[in-house]
Amino acid sequence: MEIFLKTIGSLNDETRLKILQFIDTNDEVCVCDIENSFDMIQSRISRHLKILKEAGFLKVQRKGRWAYYSIRMPLDRFRESVLKEMSYLELDIPKLNEGCKNG
Repeated sequence: MEIFLKTIGSLNDETRLKILQFIDTNDEVCVCDIENSFDMIQSRISRHLKILKEAGFLKVQRKGRWAYYSIRMPLDRFRESVLKEMSYLELDIPKLNEGCKNG
């Protein structure tokens, strides 16, 4: 029940929906890529990413000093259906603006 409520709660913010769709579109992105693409401060981005990760949507992989986020696979049917339904929304998703280089 707790994870279900976290999942539902994670979807009640337009910025988180945009970040989730941005990550889904771009496969794997660094926090700094999201920061540059959304023109937001790192602490705010990190808070949104933490909520989405705790809701079961994201996985994080550390590569050196960078943290890369991607959609957790495999997703359960509920989260898959959420991502599918989100694709029908007309969200204004920014283009990827890379903020850091690998390594």
